[in-house]
Amino acid sequence: MLSISATAALWFAPFVLPICLYVCFTDMRELRITNQANLLLLIVFVLVGLVALPFDQYLWRYVHLLVVLVAGVALNAGGVMGAGDAKFAAAAAPFVHIGDLRFVMALLAATILGAFLTHRIAKYTPLRRLAPDWKSWHSGKRFPMGLALGGALAIYLVTGAVYGS
Repeated sequence: MLSISATAALWFAPFVLPICLYVCFTDMRELRITNQANLLLLIVFVLVGLVALPFDQYLWRYVHLLVVLVAGVALNAGGVMGAGDAKFAAAAAPFVHIGDLRFVMALLAATILGAFLTHRIAKYTPLRRLAPDWKSWHSGKRFPMGLALGGALAIYLVTGAVYGS
């Protein structure tokens, strides 16, 4: 059982899932996560969070955003991740209940592996012909992390809707 309430996950999911899909798509196509998508994700939390969460939890979730933003800026400065990835992770952080942190870290690790393998398989098979102009096919060692980040947030919220407290 997850710590996120099923009610909160159900409130967030209809608004967040389309953004996650958009982030996955644009990062594979353009190797960038747009500021508009990150801002929209934050706006969803600001507005829906008021309804979905008790007010004290709602306010504390902004600490998640700040912590992940600082870590993301540091990782971006070190060349470990892109700026869009860091901003998306920060905007996604308030949706995660702190009690689910270990689960989310394991989920993120699994989605990174799954997204990487899926992307590489598609890159070297005829599936690539479905979207021949995507920048992620020609990016060398760069990988569209939005595929994993968006996937992890979407899976977390769907799992929270089913197995939340």
